[in-house]
Amino acid sequence: MAGYSLLSTLFIQSSSLPSPFSRFPNRTQKLISTAKPSFLFPTNKLSLIPLRGLVLNQTKNNVAIKSDNDSLVPSAFDSLFLLCTSLALSFSLFVTDVGSASAFVVTTPRKLQTDELATVRLFQENTPSVVYITNLAVRQDAFTLDVLEVPQGSGSGFVWDKDGHVVTNYHVIRGASDLKVTLADQTTYDAKVVGFDQDKDVAVLRVDAPKDKLRPIPVGVSADLLVGQKVFAIGNPFGLDHTLTTGVISGLRREISSAATGRPIQDVIQTDAAINPGNSGGPLLDSSGNLIGINTAIYSPSGASSGVGFSIPVDTVSGIVDQLVKFGKVTRPILGIKFAPDQSVEQLGVSGVLVLDAPANGPAGKAGLLPTKRDAYGRLVLGDIITSVNGMKVTNGSDLYRILDQCKVGETVIVEVLRGDHKEKIPVVLEPKSDES
Repeated sequence: MAGYSLLSTLFIQSSSLPSPFSRFPNRTQKLISTAKPSFLFPTNKLSLIPLRGLVLNQTKNNVAIKSDNDSLVPSAFDSLFLLCTSLALSFSLFVTDVGSASAFVVTTPRKLQTDELATVRLFQENTPSVVYITNLAVRQDAFTLDVLEVPQGSGSGFVWDKDGHVVTNYHVIRGASDLKVTLADQTTYDAKVVGFDQDKDVAVLRVDAPKDKLRPIPVGVSADLLVGQKVFAIGNPFGLDHTLTTGVISGLRREISSAATGRPIQDVIQTDAAINPGNSGGPLLDSSGNLIGINTAIYSPSGASSGVGFSIPVDTVSGIVDQLVKFGKVTRPILGIKFAPDQSVEQLGVSGVLVLDAPANGPAGKAGLLPTKRDAYGRLVLGDIITSVNGMKVTNGSDLYRILDQCKVGETVIVEVLRGDHKEKIPVVLEPKSDES
């Protein structure tokens, strides 16, 4: 069809030329085209040459042919050239592997809204900073007694600097005999543990990867976050690498407990962005693509995302990572006591922290705090009950940890305790947490 229309157009344009095969070369015979009006099928009149014009009457028109002999040859070559060109173009249309309508249909690129473009750009720019972490454990086959390394868990992480440091959650690497880190380009490297903080559920790994493959994530600030602002979580839920979920900040200054030690983590960010198993250790980003937290936990009876996820704020993470990179551990002050569960103290009808044990070589033992013990007759003698530290009230273990997080190693604090039926104030010099604690 396209070839016919092209032929028609070319013949129409040349219809004004005298035909060398016509009985009357100076006269044009016209026949109205039957094609339907269309931009592909013009409505111009199509000039056709009758076959009988090819029979030249030598006897009657000898003079006429002789007089027009000079214009006959050039006109014949012009018409032949136009015919060959038309056939070549028509043949190329049929040979070319295109759809029936693709020659005339122009497809426009997909149009995205401004917020969609911003989300796509954020994902593309930050995905190279997110890594996939595999936790391998040594297991012995029960039948062959062969020692094997089997994956016992996986999680996410992100590149912290060009030196190959990778930040993730401590519970992602806990109990691992070997760790593998997979970058965005699917290259895998062995990872070494630089250090970890069990109390805040933060760990730092290191991989020996080329610097051009390491893209550190931009670090933001979490102190000025607002409820309602957009957030984006990138991770590897259920082993599906580089998955993006979006949501908003649902709450601020939440408190959760460390999965390893039970110590409270303060100022946690609550979000409704979907966080599933495998997202742990991945980054939580603001709309500018800056890191504002580490996805660490969810509140869900089923174990899947229920719209309540928690992230450790980046302001807390930054200080911990700096200490781990420099010293391999976090120096945090302790009182050096073991205390009873909060429920046990509530059953006694008192408010505070009951001291169960205070080793003599610890800060509390050196200061003279009394632990819980039994007398000569086997009766339980309650130890000191801590009611305040530096004038700040202590009602449970979380309050005590929160106060100690604000103190420094070597600082002297005033601990007020309930001893028997009277209260005493005892100065205690805080000491660093030992590696065994």
